[in-house]
Amino acid sequence: MSEASARFLLTIAAAAALGAAPARAHHSFSAVYDANSPITLTGDVTEIEWRNPHIYIYVNVRDESGQATVFAVEGSTPNMLYRRGWRKDDLRVGDTITVQGFMARDGSAQLNSRRITLPNGRVVFTGSTDGGPTEGELD
Repeated sequence: MSEASARFLLTIAAAAALGAAPARAHHSFSAVYDANSPITLTGDVTEIEWRNPHIYIYVNVRDESGQATVFAVEGSTPNMLYRRGWRKDDLRVGDTITVQGFMARDGSAQLNSRRITLPNGRVVFTGSTDGGPTEGELD
């Protein structure tokens, strides 16, 4: 095999491996979240990951006894949120937000958000179009 052929095959293999990584990271709503387990949480933002394929916001929520749990809140893609009028600087670490969404099937502190009430009172629909309940199904 010539050096040029080997280099070409290596390039194809590398491109295939890189292209497969995002596909592995993506999932359907019903595989991870339970549409029959709606939840509303209010807490303080501890971290924001504004990146593809979904944003994640980590929210510190205290129960009635004062016990704190950090929830991983999954939202739609940054591009979709941008088109809905949400900008990265609309939310900061330390802000208090209210999240409406659906709990993870495995019982972990993870949920798929559908609506987030920002500190200024504005409500942003954060659900993705790849499955799960639509905006009107939370009412």
